[in-house]
Amino acid sequence: MFDYTFLLEWAQFAVRWLHVVTAIAWIGSSFYFIALDLGLRPEPGAPKGVTGAAWQVHGGGFYHIQKYMVAPERMPDELTWFKWESYMTWVSGFAMLMLLYWAQSQFYLIDPRVMDLPTWGAIAISAGSLTIGWILYDLLCKSKLGENSTTLMVLLYVILVAMAWGYTQVFSGRAALLHLGAFTATIMTANVFLIIMPNQRIVVADLKAGRTPDPKYGKIAKQRSTHNNYLTLPVVFLMLSNHYPLAFASEYNWLIASLVFLMGVTIRHFFNTHHAHKGAPWWTWGVTVVLFLICVWLSTFTGTGEGDDTEAALSPIEARFAEAAGFDQVTDIVLGRCSMCHATEPGGFDAITRAPKGVHLETPAQIARAAHQIYVQAGLTHAMPPGNLSFMEASERKAIRDWYEAATRG
Repeated sequence: MFDYTFLLEWAQFAVRWLHVVTAIAWIGSSFYFIALDLGLRPEPGAPKGVTGAAWQVHGGGFYHIQKYMVAPERMPDELTWFKWESYMTWVSGFAMLMLLYWAQSQFYLIDPRVMDLPTWGAIAISAGSLTIGWILYDLLCKSKLGENSTTLMVLLYVILVAMAWGYTQVFSGRAALLHLGAFTATIMTANVFLIIMPNQRIVVADLKAGRTPDPKYGKIAKQRSTHNNYLTLPVVFLMLSNHYPLAFASEYNWLIASLVFLMGVTIRHFFNTHHAHKGAPWWTWGVTVVLFLICVWLSTFTGTGEGDDTEAALSPIEARFAEAAGFDQVTDIVLGRCSMCHATEPGGFDAITRAPKGVHLETPAQIARAAHQIYVQAGLTHAMPPGNLSFMEASERKAIRDWYEAATRG
């Protein structure tokens, strides 16, 4: 009962739960402090060094918040650091990457129709690309180009578009968009771990030593924090995209991802401008809607992603499922119970016009490729068919389990 797949599914669930919780904490604190910083106003009679203050109300209480542009004259007795939310979001996300895309690379990371990679090669590209992204971004920030915020943001966008296209030339569509999100999230967390926190520690050390802190450290940290603010919403979209094949399995999935970064800018520009009491630029929502509609239109191009019907040669692992005992019986079961929806042209239910999750189950090769999903969704659990609309029998579910387990034991 407690086989490898069973335990792996629960491990993924636990780590995903942790990832979502820590991401909520990080995004919440990040958005709050950006809004707070933009909303601060000069306050008569404020202590020396205070450049802005705000009064806020929440939970039945009033809060008086003051910001020192560089630092207070002396170190406070207690100081709260906001860092673990970011660190644990990245750590849990990286754990998810290993548990899902590395441990099950043949199902989720590698698509022979895109590039037939060995497992070790795909994992090496996956890990290496995350590191390279941060190095290139950091070098740009520290160069002369980094002195101009607009130029820097444009260059960062060019890098992201290039990576979006590059990932789709190497990995499956699902993995490509997920990796683009991980690529961006790595830049964000590295900003916190390698720039923002060290700069704050320098300021704290100066205060303890009785020195006047250099304001450049706060300026640099704020620049990186602003970048994180504009990148947050696209990362959330990319992390959710693996559930929506219209985003990841279309011909122009890389272009959809590129436009999502622009939507992140337009949405955050509205809120940042509003929080700064500079009015509400409602035009940004019009631009966002137009960009979103372009994404919808681009998704109508089928492409060569997971939803493609092209019959390529099975990988060795996929071939093992096709050759395992019981495969012919399972093929008949899937064709009778699942393929009416998981088809190029679904039939039987008016509400289903595209194959759910982009999974097609019309041929033996497609069934072999989707072995893991079939096992988890219809063998190990009763998730599919939904509501058992096609009346899959208990004996048929057992046949699926027996077939999968025979293949994985072989």
